[in-house]
Amino acid sequence: MTSRKITLLLLASGTLSICSYLLLARNTHTPPIMALTNPITHSIGDKLDSFNNVYVYFNGSIGHVLERNISKDGYNLGLKYQCVEFVKRYYYQYYKHKMPDSYGHAKDFFNKHLNDGALNKGRNLRQFSNPSFTKPKIGDILVFDGHEFNPYGHVAIVTAVSNETIEIIQQNPGPTAPSRELLSLTKIGNQYEIEDGLGWLGKR
Repeated sequence: MTSRKITLLLLASGTLSICSYLLLARNTHTPPIMALTNPITHSIGDKLDSFNNVYVYFNGSIGHVLERNISKDGYNLGLKYQCVEFVKRYYYQYYKHKMPDSYGHAKDFFNKHLNDGALNKGRNLRQFSNPSFTKPKIGDILVFDGHEFNPYGHVAIVTAVSNETIEIIQQNPGPTAPSRELLSLTKIGNQYEIEDGLGWLGKR
């Protein structure tokens, strides 16, 4: 085999590995590490998006952490500008909702010991399993579990719901990942299933 053929084979293999990693990263809601080497046009704290006048801010790499954001009345909104901080700030500003348990990682929003539709007392919100007999609605919090690349999980707000998809808005998905994402929604019998996530919480 010529050196040129060997080079082409290696390049093709490398491209396949990169594509596979990118697909894995998206499906697990973790930005690819290589994305950190791409040119970034935003600075930490820049406004990227908003929903009901509550802003999503740029955080750079997913592990970047600033000081804790505390409301004027002393409520813990979370660490700037992590995903949890946006979700709690959204509920605080839009719904005037304070969670009894204002701490914890993203995955901790979901209590795995509760039945579908039960009250999550730590968040003072109804919790729905994935799948659930209750369809997600706009304003719900979608919770993703931790995994090898991100042990802390992820949370986002549902911004739109159709018969086949939901749209979410998220903070800190990664420096090159979008603030909005579409996920498939399927009805199986009397239950609704989202393609990813532990479940959702909301005011009911």
